[in-house]
Amino acid sequence: MFPRAAVGALRIVRITRIVSTSQWPRTYAKVGKPKDNTWKPSDPIKFAEGDKARPNPVKPSAQPEFDTAAAPEHNTTPSQPSRPVESAARASQHVGEDFKMGEQEEMSGPKSPGENTDPTTESPESQPPQPQKPLPDLRYGIPSDEDATPGSPGASEAGASGGGGGGGGGGGGELPRSAYETSTDRRRNRVANWSYLGMLLLGTTGAVFMGRNWESEEEEAAHIDAPNGWGLGQMYARAAARINGQKAYYTEPTFQKLLPDKDKIPGGAPELTLVLSLEDLLLHSEWSTKRGYRLAKRPGLDYFLRYLSSQYELVVFTSVKSMDADPIIRKLDPFRLIMWPLFREATRFEKGEYIKDLSYLNRDLSKVIIIDTDPSHVKLQPENAIVLPKWKGEPGDKGLVAMIPFLEYLAMMSQTGTPIDVRQVLKSMQGKDIPAEYARREAKLREQFQHDLAEQKRKSKGSAGGMFMKSLGLDGPKQGMVLGDQNISQGMAEGKMMIDMYREFNKQNYQHLDKQIRENGDQWLKEMAEEEKKMQEAQLKDMKAGAFGWLAPQTATVPSAAEAATAHNAGAASGQGR
Repeated sequence: MFPRAAVGALRIVRITRIVSTSQWPRTYAKVGKPKDNTWKPSDPIKFAEGDKARPNPVKPSAQPEFDTAAAPEHNTTPSQPSRPVESAARASQHVGEDFKMGEQEEMSGPKSPGENTDPTTESPESQPPQPQKPLPDLRYGIPSDEDATPGSPGASEAGASGGGGGGGGGGGGELPRSAYETSTDRRRNRVANWSYLGMLLLGTTGAVFMGRNWESEEEEAAHIDAPNGWGLGQMYARAAARINGQKAYYTEPTFQKLLPDKDKIPGGAPELTLVLSLEDLLLHSEWSTKRGYRLAKRPGLDYFLRYLSSQYELVVFTSVKSMDADPIIRKLDPFRLIMWPLFREATRFEKGEYIKDLSYLNRDLSKVIIIDTDPSHVKLQPENAIVLPKWKGEPGDKGLVAMIPFLEYLAMMSQTGTPIDVRQVLKSMQGKDIPAEYARREAKLREQFQHDLAEQKRKSKGSAGGMFMKSLGLDGPKQGMVLGDQNISQGMAEGKMMIDMYREFNKQNYQHLDKQIRENGDQWLKEMAEEEKKMQEAQLKDMKAGAFGWLAPQTATVPSAAEAATAHNAGAASGQGR
């Protein structure tokens, strides 16, 4: 029994060997005999039991484990292994002193097997593992300190969810979603809620304002499908009409009347209006790496414009922006034979396409003809359109000049007082080559005219009254309508058709205009430049007056687009008259 007790005591008390380490002293070089720096073992540390100079900080009465009898030699491993019994006895003596039966009840006596296996008296390692509280889900952020503190509502919810295994923020004992909200988040949510409420109130007020009754009879007459009234359907219709009116600012033409009234044009205007496209009809543009960007004017364009300028109100309508197309039109037509240029701002934008709506021209559509190369540009009024193939820049092209006879015939019919609707004539030409078809019809009409004229001459020659009048010398020129220098009745008696005499008259006008341009063209350009400069100065003056009008009692008025266009072309019309 004694050796077994000694071995157990040795297991409890760990005996370690104190190994003294020596330090290498720092040496300095000295002049003289070198010092021996070889290592020598230092003297062992001696602990004097009766040393009065150093008091013992340990009080044996308060801490019995630190006894003065515990000398260093008692704590070191015995140098002689032949005395294990003595060391074991001394160790068991100390163990007995540390564990006193009276002070520690668990060591007072033997226990039953049930008491010895009680979980409360076992070590923590032997107890069953307790369920660990699940960690919070950090995918939504770090939980707030306010909600994580014990006693707070968030902490109680977290504890309930953790114990119940359900319900929290994301399930499985996690914290509720509110636990991840900081004070900044709560403030931001409050601001967002108030913003939503303000937007709702603003939207409701705006809807009521947009759905109010029309303010004038003109507005009510212009919106027949949205009459006045306070029903929800009527208010919605008026609001939709006003919103569409705001959208029309970006999709509809700039002005409701793109051209001025004919009675306000100085010198008047012809009966018919001819609208011409710019791109691929009057000119062709191309770009190449060798020559860059180039523009080509269509052959016969000058003759086309000068010949028809006295018969038609010429308008150029292009889908190009004014800042790009206006300089080009000025070079194509320096003498302003084209009365009205219209640009992209006058088109209608619909489904990604620019449409030329002729209803905004302020002209009778039965007197309007438009020539274009893109069917999508004229899809709103196809009955007024002549769609020609695109000109690709061929130098010998005659497609534009070939249209003159047909257009000349329509102008003649309108000037002779015959009621004419150009849409009906164009409908008869639909699907056909207009120059070739008109030439065929004119040849047929000429053949019929010559046949009727020959029959009339044959009848008048054989009559007695005709022979009597001729013998008396009374067979002079007949009185009737005069076209230029020609008598229409006399011309028809000579075998000329009405279109022939009208064509001769237009040729005389063209020759006169061409002669005036050659002789006075430079002077006209100079006068037009001066008038344009004066107009620009007047517009600048009006802009300044409008900007600083609040300083003066009078306000300046800015002319409309139609009035400005009328004044802009007045000089050109007066120059052509000279």
